[in-house]
Amino acid sequence: MSLRGLSPRFWVAAVLVAFVVLVGLIGPLIVSTNPDATVGGLYEEPRCCGPLILGADNEGQSVISNLVYGTRTSLIIGLVAGLIGTAIGLLVGLVAGYRGGWIDDVLSAIVNVGLAIPVLVIIILVSVSLPKRNLYTLALVIGFTAWFWVARAVRAQSSSIRTREHIDVAKLSGAGFWSILRRDVLPYLLSYVVMACILQISGAILFESTLSMLGLGASNTTSLGTMLYWAIQWGSVRTGAWWAFVPPTFMLTLIVFSLLLLQSSLNEVFNPRLRRGRAARKKAVKEGTELGTPIEAGDAGPVGTEGILESPVSAGRDR
Repeated sequence: MSLRGLSPRFWVAAVLVAFVVLVGLIGPLIVSTNPDATVGGLYEEPRCCGPLILGADNEGQSVISNLVYGTRTSLIIGLVAGLIGTAIGLLVGLVAGYRGGWIDDVLSAIVNVGLAIPVLVIIILVSVSLPKRNLYTLALVIGFTAWFWVARAVRAQSSSIRTREHIDVAKLSGAGFWSILRRDVLPYLLSYVVMACILQISGAILFESTLSMLGLGASNTTSLGTMLYWAIQWGSVRTGAWWAFVPPTFMLTLIVFSLLLLQSSLNEVFNPRLRRGRAARKKAVKEGTELGTPIEAGDAGPVGTEGILESPVSAGRDR
């Protein structure tokens, strides 16, 4: 899989994601201030340097310290919940789509019921019933309740793959059920699974932030959502203490935006025909301009359209 010829959108997304990950990993090492330590007064204004470079929050704690630790917490919850949700959805979708019959009917019915109920409502109800909520418990709750759409999409893809010739060859060779899923079905879904996992991670981060802003977040743990919760509770917006709510809002927006941008640009990574189609369009536009007959980018030929139509992700969305 070559990364040559990728669009600038992919590289911008990659840089933003790398920056966010570095903030979560290296930020706590650079900002040595304990996020629970009191370093200033109530909503003390930002200073040019030191732990109060972004001011203090409602408890006099360093906003910059809480920001880097909160970013790490939100990323951990999003990653754990995203991987769990993707794994469950992948397993259910593969079994339902490939096996078919009554197993498909039962699993599809469960998925349809799960999709009919808003995921956030399920997560809130489960979170309220928990006696104690920590970082990983919250991640498990989100992961085990937000996999239904992945299962439906994977089921649609795997049900079309099971009719291909290489599946019949694998059956005739004596391969078992799980062996066929692992070797002959899953590789064709790899690109979609990666892109779905990124969406799961971004969705899990948003779910965690929503729960935290409702007061249902992880206890004794700083996250971007808990920063916004306390900023709202103590009226930072009303009092004009922008440094209490703007940094976590900006970081949360940056995380979700970078992940969504990366997901939307990964189609070119997994589908080289899209890169060749884009290069052909640019070449046609350039040659047409040199000949004095400008050509619109959308009229440069059917190569790019063919790649899009054969993209597994696009096919899954069309279904």
